[in-house]
Order: sequence, then structure tokens, then C-alpha cells
Amino acid sequence: MGFGGISIWQLLIVLAILLLLFGTKKLRNIGGDLGGAVKGFKKAMSDDSDDKAGNGTKQLEKEKGEDAQFSEQSDAVKKDTVSDDKKSGQ
Repeated sequence: MGFGGISIWQLLIVLAILLLLFGTKKLRNIGGDLGGAVKGFKKAMSDDSDDKAGNGTKQLEKEKGEDAQFSEQSDAVKKDTVSDDKKSGQ
């Protein structure tokens, strides 16, 4: 007896049908995509647990730095807009 009442022979027949339907290249691509998704999920889970362990402050500092850069860029855009308005008003 195999997995939950499914014998090895039944699993081999299902595998053979899948190979005939999709081909080896397509199944290899699907397996690679599935493996990459599992790997990314595990990495995200470990990153999340690291953040909870105390690395969250580094992330917050990084975000604050990005916010400062964003505000500098928005100030430059505002200055350009004001100078354009002055030119068109004259």
C-alpha cells in the first residue's frame, strides 16, 4: 500500500500520463518555478523572523533615509514648478 491507498503502480501511471500530456521540458520548467517559489517563501519567512529578532531598527533607519531622499527630490520638483509659474506669469 502506498500513500493513502494509492499504490506505486497507480502513481507511475499518473506520472506517465503527465509526461505524455505536458512533456519533459514543460514539467521541468514547472518544477523549477515551484522550487523557486518555495525558496523565495522560505527566504521571506526567515527575513521576517530576523526582523522580529531586532533587525527591524536597521530597516526603519533605511526607510527614513529613503524618505529624506524623496523629500529632497520633491523639493526640487516644487522649485522647478514655482519657477515655471513665474515665467508663465510674466
